[in-house]
Amino acid sequence: MNSHLHGTPRRATWLWATLIVATLLTWGMGASGATGRGAIAILAAISFWKGAVIILDFMALRHAPLLWRVVTLGWMIVVWAVIAIAYIKGLPQ
Repeated sequence: MNSHLHGTPRRATWLWATLIVATLLTWGMGASGATGRGAIAILAAISFWKGAVIILDFMALRHAPLLWRVVTLGWMIVVWAVIAIAYIKGLPQ
C-alpha cells in the first residue's frame, strides 16, 4: 500500500481515536442536555469535521481527483445547509 496516497496505519489509528473522542464528546453534550445556539454550533462543527475526516481519510479521497472531493464534500455541505436551514426556521421568533 502506498502510504503517501492512503496514509499510514499510525495516522489512521490516531484519526480513529479522535473520532471516538469526538463521538463521546457529542454524546456527552447531548446526554447532559446542552442546549442553545453555542452548543448546537459546537455539535455541528464537530460532526462536520468528523464527516470530512471520514470522506478524506477513510474513504481515501484526500489525494483523489478534485472532482471526487468536490462531489463528496459538496454533498456533505448541502446536507448540512439543509439541516441548518431547518434548525434556523424552527427557532422561535
